[in-house]
Amino acid sequence: MSCRKRHYILAVILLFVVVGCGQDETANQSHEAKKVELRQEDGRFQLYVNDAPFYIHGAGLEFGDVEALAAHGGNSFRTWRTDNGQDTGMEVLDRAHANGLMVTMGIEIARERPGSGRGVFDFDYSDSAAVAAQLTAVREEVMLYKDHPALLMWGIGNELNLGATNPLVWDAVNDISKMIHEVDGNHPTLTMLAGISPELIDQIKTRAPDLDLLGIQMYADIINLPRYLEEADWNGPYVVTEWGATGHWEVATTSWGAPIENNSTVKADWYDRRYEAVIASDTIQCIGSYVFLWGQKQERTPTWYGMFMPNGDKTAAVDVMHHKWTGAWPANRSPQIDSFTLNGLGATDNIELSPDADAVSIVVTNDPEGNVLNYYWTVRPEATAVGHGGDDEVEPEPIPGLFANADGAQVNLKTPSEPGAYRLFVNIIDGQGSAAHANIPFLVTGE
Repeated sequence: MSCRKRHYILAVILLFVVVGCGQDETANQSHEAKKVELRQEDGRFQLYVNDAPFYIHGAGLEFGDVEALAAHGGNSFRTWRTDNGQDTGMEVLDRAHANGLMVTMGIEIARERPGSGRGVFDFDYSDSAAVAAQLTAVREEVMLYKDHPALLMWGIGNELNLGATNPLVWDAVNDISKMIHEVDGNHPTLTMLAGISPELIDQIKTRAPDLDLLGIQMYADIINLPRYLEEADWNGPYVVTEWGATGHWEVATTSWGAPIENNSTVKADWYDRRYEAVIASDTIQCIGSYVFLWGQKQERTPTWYGMFMPNGDKTAAVDVMHHKWTGAWPANRSPQIDSFTLNGLGATDNIELSPDADAVSIVVTNDPEGNVLNYYWTVRPEATAVGHGGDDEVEPEPIPGLFANADGAQVNLKTPSEPGAYRLFVNIIDGQGSAAHANIPFLVTGE
């Protein structure tokens, strides 16, 4: 038996267990499903929930703080799968409902590319038996959650076009969408795309016409989305299902290939600009967005995409979205970073140091409310076991014993003994639930 087929047998068994366990939860759910519709009125698209207009003020959230999203003015979040390994889909929906939020529920669909985690890669959409088994499993997921009042839409797969070329995947997506519409007349369907192009849209139009709208995922390149929509001749509705910090593939790199991450203050400014320039400005086709990521994860660094710190403190990106969603700034705003140097040099200066060398780093900050700031410094090896398209990554461990003092805005440190690529990180905490962060890549050369 092939590894892929074993994965699917195990997945179906697990799904039936989850369905069985979830039946009592479903029985206890006393609320009715909401009717969600897409309408085109006066040339513009509008989402309605029980006949009330609904514009998505949302975030991508898998393990993030649902209560914080509601408190900051969000009205929806999206997931990447029904069961995230910590919470069942029913638990996710119940928590959303308790906080007045709606969920675009992701349905994990197998991908035709190598990858790590969850056994959903290296699939073959030419294998009709495997595709049929997947459809059956997805139907069980849909039947379990379709009547929950927190359900907004169904997201069929995530970036199925990334690193894949087989157009048969869109036939499978279309069949899933048709199945959903047959058993659930209350919720639209979409698929989340990595970018957009004329060729991709032609395939979607031809092979997956049953979809109600598209999810489009872009980062720095989102500024060009209006032009891409025109070039691809996409006149239908869409939601931006991922956007936020500049991608690690979109930034400058050091001479040894380390991507240079923007600090949290610069990132927040980009969140603001991109939202206004692209999302808020499209009042015709765009029905809202899901900012990425309402939480924290390791992807190239522990801070690249997360809008929160590992301890749960919010960054300035959250402040920006609070302002966009509510029209006001939060009562306590995050610290701001004015400059950050290592031996007087910045992150773009290709800093090379000798092993066990003395160095000094200074970060200049300010706090909008004048809070006393605390500084936390670490040095980590550059991540080398990196993924693709959001695959799981292991966070490199901090190297101990390098700092003579690590409790202020200026520190003295020793460089690591072993040659290699490293990063110096500083996290700035205001003690009131807000934080800032920055890092500088540097290379320790041979003796």
